[in-house]
Amino acid sequence: MEYILNPFSITLLLSGLLVGGLSLYIAFKVEGSTRWVALTMLCAAIWGFFYGLELSVDTEEAMLFFIKLEYLGIAFLAAFWLFFSLKYTSYKSKQKGLLISLILFIPVLTYILVITNEFHHFYYSSFTVINSGPFPTAKIEIGPWYYVNLLYIYFAFTLGSYIIWKRFRFSDPLFKTQTRLMLLAGIFPLVFNFLYQTHLFRPFEVIDLTPFAFLLTYLILGFAILKYQLFSLKPIARTKVMEVITKGVLVLDSDTKIVDFNPAFLSYFTFPEKIKVSTKAKEIFKNNTAILELITNGKANSIESKIKSGENEQVFLIETIPLLDKKSVSNGLVLLFEDVTEQKSINETLKKQAIELQQLNNLKDKYFSIISHDLKGPIFGIKELIHLTNSGEISVEEFMDMLPEVSKNMEQVALLLENLLAWSSSQFKGGETVRSQEFDVHKILIQQKGILERIAKEKQIEISIEAQAKSSSWADKNMIELVIRNLIANAIKFSDRGSKIKISTHDKGRFVRICVEDDGKGISIENLSKIRNGISFTTPGQNSESGTGLGLVLVNDYIQKNSGQLEVTSEEGKGTKFCISLPSSDALNQA
Repeated sequence: MEYILNPFSITLLLSGLLVGGLSLYIAFKVEGSTRWVALTMLCAAIWGFFYGLELSVDTEEAMLFFIKLEYLGIAFLAAFWLFFSLKYTSYKSKQKGLLISLILFIPVLTYILVITNEFHHFYYSSFTVINSGPFPTAKIEIGPWYYVNLLYIYFAFTLGSYIIWKRFRFSDPLFKTQTRLMLLAGIFPLVFNFLYQTHLFRPFEVIDLTPFAFLLTYLILGFAILKYQLFSLKPIARTKVMEVITKGVLVLDSDTKIVDFNPAFLSYFTFPEKIKVSTKAKEIFKNNTAILELITNGKANSIESKIKSGENEQVFLIETIPLLDKKSVSNGLVLLFEDVTEQKSINETLKKQAIELQQLNNLKDKYFSIISHDLKGPIFGIKELIHLTNSGEISVEEFMDMLPEVSKNMEQVALLLENLLAWSSSQFKGGETVRSQEFDVHKILIQQKGILERIAKEKQIEISIEAQAKSSSWADKNMIELVIRNLIANAIKFSDRGSKIKISTHDKGRFVRICVEDDGKGISIENLSKIRNGISFTTPGQNSESGTGLGLVLVNDYIQKNSGQLEVTSEEGKGTKFCISLPSSDALNQA
């Protein structure tokens, strides 16, 4: 026997060795269902390698010897494919032993019949060597069991492919890609076998191209398993993690081109269809220099940035993770996008509430001090005055002389007490209920002027009212009375002796505008800011009158509760003008 190599045999021998080596390496290196793919590849390698040897010899005995070795692969190829499909789709059977026996029954029987064929000719009815071609080949007349084995091979490959297709037909894109590749690996070689069995395509009338197709397919499959972890759960798990992770993930290569991204990242953009693999990062973030600088820097870092999505603007915490090789050379960058819009809003609200609570606490401490000082002092003074009068230490005439000053102090105490009660009702009892009603603004101004007229006359201050408004207002009357009373009292307090206070009203659209203007000492820019922000402060009056700072806090609060507006203009040394705008009842009736 001598070996006569030819292109067919050389191709089969080399590819058989290569696929066989790959299959053994995968079988020992990889776990799970991939091992069954490796065994299927090994069967194809055995078939192809020994078929290459069969095409290299010229004697009947040598050909039959190699054919028997070929059938170690041919007989079990379809069985291992079926085992792989069941394993890969996680098929569970209560009768595992019976299932294995049924799958292996025909392959085992086929191999026994092949190696004992010379005794019964049940598989091959006749075998001859022909030399009409470029090299010696075997001409075989097939027996009945050959058809049984052929049907079994077609059935096993078809069933295995169907099981895989049924399991993953509605699965994720990555599963679908693997499924298509597996179905191709199962069906593509059978196409060549069908051409061979039907005599539609046979080089030199006897060459079977089926092992060539198997070896080519499994060669590609083997490299895909090693390089891309095909059939492994790792890429599938990676896809699943990328899909379910709530943070947006964007992967860029060293040229800042998009390599990968997850659905969460796409959801942050108005036009997600524009985000594609190989797109430059600068095209996506061309309007966001902060993110582009972060990418350009290429180091581990994090920033907060705003990204517009439709009509909404979201705040993101963006973290960069550089992808470094063993030599610390950057291969790319991973960007993690976390939507912190709601968290930012909550933090801002909590911060604002913390400031308000601190201010409220400071205000509470201050007003308790006021209660113990400004209220206790005058009341205890009156008590002592009455005691001295009753004991005769002070005459009735002396008491009557002191009475105007006592009355003045008590008026201040009354206003302070009224403000304290109103403030405590607003702050400590869940807030006051606004009871809106229609009332004449002019009447309230006249009433409040009358209440404070005596204090004004003591400083020889003239209060004038210019009522130009024709509309009544719609608000809580009691609250507005307290607002007007505080504004007039403040104007008196900070006005010089002999000055004037002007109160005016105007109709302004849907509002009634009430202004209290004095030409007193004015308010500093710092204190103007405090008034607008509802922050309490105190300053002594022109005659060193004391104050609590509570009046303007209530004014600001009550105006807001009645859907009004407060405007303050002032210049130090030239006076102050407070204007409040209240909803007009006429405008509300028209609406």
